Amino acid sequence: MLKRFSISLEEELLEIFDEHIKARSYSNRSEAIRDLIRKTFVKEEWELDKQVMGVISLVYDHHQHKLQEKVTLVQHDYHHHIVSTTHVHMDHDNCLEVIVVKGKAKEVQDLAAKLTALKGVRDGNLAMSSTGKSLH
Repeated sequence: MLKRFSISLEEELLEIFDEHIKARSYSNRSEAIRDLIRKTFVKEEWELDKQVMGVISLVYDHHQHKLQEKVTLVQHDYHHHIVSTTHVHMDHDNCLEVIVVKGKAKEVQDLAAKLTALKGVRDGNLAMSSTGKSLH
């Protein structure tokens, strides 16, 4: 069931919000506000160390001495959190590794931190998500 409520915003803030809505192709303000609320509660799930899924992306130089071996060793230490990995050759020197992970937020963050800290990793990112089951 939908409930209506109203909010008051400064004109400048509303203009920025409307630009946000347009840039992200929301159909209306209500949909954008619902999305912001959901994102806030999902972020709380991460902070409360609940179950999450995520994607760790790594870009690294495959010529870096024993780096691929080190990446594999870290992944084996966290094997119970790894759902899938994909390895892509970007060019002659660089590889992209995409690792789909699941588990408690803190453990997933620890895994990502260990991987991105390896010498030779040029870029690393963790994008976490949740089902948001509590947001029905």
